[in-house]
Amino acid sequence: MRREEGGENHMSNEIENPLLPKSSGRVTGTASAAQTLGNIIVSIVGTGVLGLPFAFRVAGWLAGCLGVMIAGLSTYYCMLLLIQCRDKLVSEDTSSTETKTYGDLGYKCMGKAGRFLTEFLIFTSQCGGSVAYLVFIGQNLFSIFKSYTSLTYRSFIFLVVPVQILLSWINSLSALAPFSIFADICNVLAMTLVVKEDVQKILGGEFSFSDRKAVSSNIRGLPFAGGMAVFCFEGFGMTFALESSMRERGRFSKLLAQAFTGITLVYVTFGFFGFMAYGDDTKDIVTLNLPKDWSSIAVQMGLCVALIFTFPIMVHPVHEIIEGSLKKSSFFQTHPCISYDNNSTTRLGKFMIYISRAILVVALAAIASFIPGFGAFTSLVGSTLCALISFVLPALYHLILLGSSLNFWQRSLDVCILLCGLLFAVNGTYNSIVGV
Repeated sequence: MRREEGGENHMSNEIENPLLPKSSGRVTGTASAAQTLGNIIVSIVGTGVLGLPFAFRVAGWLAGCLGVMIAGLSTYYCMLLLIQCRDKLVSEDTSSTETKTYGDLGYKCMGKAGRFLTEFLIFTSQCGGSVAYLVFIGQNLFSIFKSYTSLTYRSFIFLVVPVQILLSWINSLSALAPFSIFADICNVLAMTLVVKEDVQKILGGEFSFSDRKAVSSNIRGLPFAGGMAVFCFEGFGMTFALESSMRERGRFSKLLAQAFTGITLVYVTFGFFGFMAYGDDTKDIVTLNLPKDWSSIAVQMGLCVALIFTFPIMVHPVHEIIEGSLKKSSFFQTHPCISYDNNSTTRLGKFMIYISRAILVVALAAIASFIPGFGAFTSLVGSTLCALISFVLPALYHLILLGSSLNFWQRSLDVCILLCGLLFAVNGTYNSIVGV
């Protein structure tokens, strides 16, 4: 929690990454180019990548490749728009409080409404990402143990809830940072196994390339797959933190371009090979297609364990927002059994905070238990929340702050991104709800 200009409290919306150094004020960061590149990859690459082969199945391999490349290019461009907006504010008034978070930028552009809109979307998207983690864990554990138990995948979601509650009570996320890296390693191993399966099928002559459709005949499948592609480029709220952590901030845009080029290339390759390997049998989480041998099961278990320990990192910003609202409430500040003063709480106060964290975890698990599938849900989150956060708001804020100084083509591009983002959000939401 910190105070904005004029002394008004607001909730912090910056997504905490324990791999990034904490800083105060606009100071030069300490991260090298290599460290920043690693932080960018860890912040962007998540479990959504394992749903890409399913997106390619829905859209077709050619449409899937184009969709991922467009999503990556658009996300990269809009991240640069955010940096330009922040630099514009700094150049106009160097004495003002620095724009440290996405919510700060929303406030500078549209006042309290802009801050509320930005923080609400990030709050909801973090909840959506947390639910996706639980769905992923539940479906993979069910796939591994379904031969030995009658439990449903929803039961496995609730089985990990006690562990998630205990982990949510850890205040220092730095201890969980290695698991975030471990999750990415397991992602790479899972992708390697899928590609190996594809190569084996090619060498064995088990499928014909002509049997894999290039573009789906179902027009509704294209925005559905687009939503999954947008979801894969998560971490947009980390833009300011990543740039600020870098020692040579002038090189950030070039480094970001290199990271996005590599990530997009990996996404396209994996989505293509995953679809080629399993065709119309591709499941919404491609690890569910893997053979039930020891290596595949080890990777699935590794992914589940890693996500169980990185779930608190995903849900931590939501805890911060809820707890910030609790601490600002008159009941919390004035009740003698809860608060010593505005900055410290009694044991009872801390107990209530821990209870709020437990309630949130149970609520997210309950929501996850009603989700019909990982693919449909990630497409919904990508089409709505991620599209608004990654495309609509950056273009809108860029037009507000720099519109008068932009040439016709620059303004036209911003307007195009804004309108296309809104249209994509509406259409993608409809298609995700009615199904493909």
